[in-house]
Amino acid sequence: MTDKNVVLDVQEVPKISKWLIFSIQHLFAMFGSTILVPYLTDLSTAVALVSSGLGTLAYIFITKGQIPAYLGSSFAFITPITSAMAIGGTGGVMVGSFLAGIVYGILSLLIAAFGTDWIIKVLPPVVVGPVIIVIGLGLAPTAVDMAMNVNGEYSGVHFSAAAVTLLITILASLLFKGIFGLIPILIGIIGGYTYSLVITAITGIAVLDTSGVRAAWTQIISSNSVGEFFQSLFLVPDFVIPFVDYQPFEVLNLSVVLLMVPIAVVTVAEHIGDQMVLSKVAGKNFIKKPGLHRSIMGDGVATMIASFLGGPPNTTYGENIGVLAITRVFSVFVIGGAAILAILFGFIRIITEVISSIPTPVMGGVSILLFGIIASSGLRMLIDNQVDLGIKRNLVISSVILVIGIGGAYVNIPIGNGQVVTIAGMALSAFIGLILNLILPGKETGYGNGSMFSSPEDDQ
Repeated sequence: MTDKNVVLDVQEVPKISKWLIFSIQHLFAMFGSTILVPYLTDLSTAVALVSSGLGTLAYIFITKGQIPAYLGSSFAFITPITSAMAIGGTGGVMVGSFLAGIVYGILSLLIAAFGTDWIIKVLPPVVVGPVIIVIGLGLAPTAVDMAMNVNGEYSGVHFSAAAVTLLITILASLLFKGIFGLIPILIGIIGGYTYSLVITAITGIAVLDTSGVRAAWTQIISSNSVGEFFQSLFLVPDFVIPFVDYQPFEVLNLSVVLLMVPIAVVTVAEHIGDQMVLSKVAGKNFIKKPGLHRSIMGDGVATMIASFLGGPPNTTYGENIGVLAITRVFSVFVIGGAAILAILFGFIRIITEVISSIPTPVMGGVSILLFGIIASSGLRMLIDNQVDLGIKRNLVISSVILVIGIGGAYVNIPIGNGQVVTIAGMALSAFIGLILNLILPGKETGYGNGSMFSSPEDDQ
């Protein structure tokens, strides 16, 4: 049965007059979150935009053009990337990201072979929920430091920019309706950017530096030929290419692998949740057709594409699912259009300069809300699945995961020749949570009374 409220179905092609507008809506919805991850991890924002666009196009191809999902930078990998960067540099991070994508591929093959029922035994809500909470709360010190401090010292002027940004973002998320209600992060960044511009002019304290933007604009308007114009308008992002910029086998580090690869298990659980929500919004059973194995494979391939370019791992975006819910435009051609626009944005010099000029406290203000939302979504997973923390087993597992993950515990494993492999923080908490769930009696209580895999009737 077809929903009469559907404006465009999944494989319908929009009219040219509306296609661009619909695609721009999705671009705006993902933009704020996608650029925040590379901003926090010292990766290129331009590369992140290009890799998110290419990853989304690959996802559409792998899912046979049957799932209207946009993929952007994954927040779950922020802390692992930061830690891995200190160990193996950008090249090491990209190898770890590629291997995380391989995990997606392996899981997709297992799901194709054995169905979906087994995965809940590997990823029970009593483990995944607390690990997601760890992801959010583990990032909290980073958000607060960005909001309050400059070179480690408190700055009231900078903190005011963070506070204004946070307030605008909160008001936008609560008060705005329609498409504007779906882009509170972007609205908050724009509002905080404007405030920083004003406060810099008033106080003389350089909260915002627009020299790069001005230089790019001057170069564009002073072009004396078509060739100069295009040369000043476009740039080649700072791609990090394997076997060109680094040798993968030389930077391969077991500590980096153990930091990043286990996170793929958690993000797969988030992916499944997104597919459930998307299925309900669109009135189709995407878990059944084209299949969860295809969507997870698409997610993994998108992450591997990013790793070949120097971008952060990708994942499906809840913000864009929200756009689908409001507009009722489910066309994958619209999603593909947004992906192409993201790729183009990554090559436009003045856009990358504007992104680079966003003040740290502005991003800190947005991060306070975003990281809290991540932690809250882990709590929501426990609630939605009706996991009873009054049962001692569940209480023990969740408590141990939270303290080990947030406390920053780590384990050094000697591997000979004086070398050690470190398993730290989030990855360690996930490992211990999975082990406790396997060895403690009463496994059925960890699944809760809700069903992680409940899905709508197949309307196709």
